[in-house]
Amino acid sequence: MANVDERKSVLDPWGTTVVEDYNHLYEEFGIQKFDSLLPNIPDPSMYMRRGVIFGHRDFDRVLEAMRQGGDFAVMSGIKPTGEFHLGTLMTAKEIIYFQQQGAQAFYAIADIEAYEDNRLPFEKTEKIAVGNVADLLALGFDPKKGCIYRQYKEQRVRDLAIHFGAGVTLATMKAIYGERHIGLYLSALIQAGDILMPQLKDFGGPKPTVVPVGVDQDAHLRLTRDLANKFRRKFKFVPPSSTYHKILKGLDGSPKMSKRNPMSYFTLNESPKSIGKKIMSAFTGGRATVEEQKKLGGVPEICPIYEIEMCHFVEDDKEVVETYKCCKCGNLMCGEHKARTKEIVTKFVEEHQRKREKLVDKAREILGVN
Repeated sequence: MANVDERKSVLDPWGTTVVEDYNHLYEEFGIQKFDSLLPNIPDPSMYMRRGVIFGHRDFDRVLEAMRQGGDFAVMSGIKPTGEFHLGTLMTAKEIIYFQQQGAQAFYAIADIEAYEDNRLPFEKTEKIAVGNVADLLALGFDPKKGCIYRQYKEQRVRDLAIHFGAGVTLATMKAIYGERHIGLYLSALIQAGDILMPQLKDFGGPKPTVVPVGVDQDAHLRLTRDLANKFRRKFKFVPPSSTYHKILKGLDGSPKMSKRNPMSYFTLNESPKSIGKKIMSAFTGGRATVEEQKKLGGVPEICPIYEIEMCHFVEDDKEVVETYKCCKCGNLMCGEHKARTKEIVTKFVEEHQRKREKLVDKAREILGVN
């Protein structure tokens, strides 16, 4: 039992985070519940409406700016270690949502973190980043109303990290992240620079900033909020806000998608045929036999097929509710559901890949890659 409790208490941005009880996060880490804010959001996103975004830190100040038409920013990014998958798709769509609500949008290519955590050289992450940015543009990110950059090339971020190094001790970093090599602590200070860069004078000065991330990244937000307070006199920083989305299940039924198991996830650059095979082979919340399914109903709460529809590919809330009910009462068979999901997803991916191909040169231009 002690091991289970310990696992619940650790949110590791560089390891495996498994959340068994999201209520535990409210109590242990002081994350605030998001659902109480929902009635006040003028145009809530799909993730907000469906409870995929479950928590926040000080989102109230961002919400006030949204409601009053004030200045605010959204900031997040990607570690360029591979192609876009469903987790990075979610973060990208969240950034685009806030950009469409009027935010200045910032998207960091975390190539310094990729080097320190994954030992990927900058020459390799540069090539990966081109595809990542093309994906982002294909999803609807407007580069005219945003800033896309590489950590390694952004001097302002590195300058902030140097300042922040004077505001933390080794004991503080160990308390937040555990014992790591110094390079990872450095990359954490760089990410604090990413999060607070939108508030520099170059971008209009201090403003509410929201960082949409998976809950496993909360350690970076706690560090950055502490640094914002410590350096408030010098930079006038507003402590950054954040929203947290739930961790997606693997297609194989595992608690989290993992690159170690190719059958647990798919990328947006994968062939539609391969994606279709993975969907048709996926774990479900169905019963052992058709007879049992009709009698007992399915369990959509544990079904990754229902989850990827609900979290990504079905915009209509009524359709999602209807799917849930039909599964629960046993009217929807898993084979039928998989076939429908396969059609929806492969159609989306085919269209996305066509858009992406046309935007590769634009991505190169934005990143300054020859």
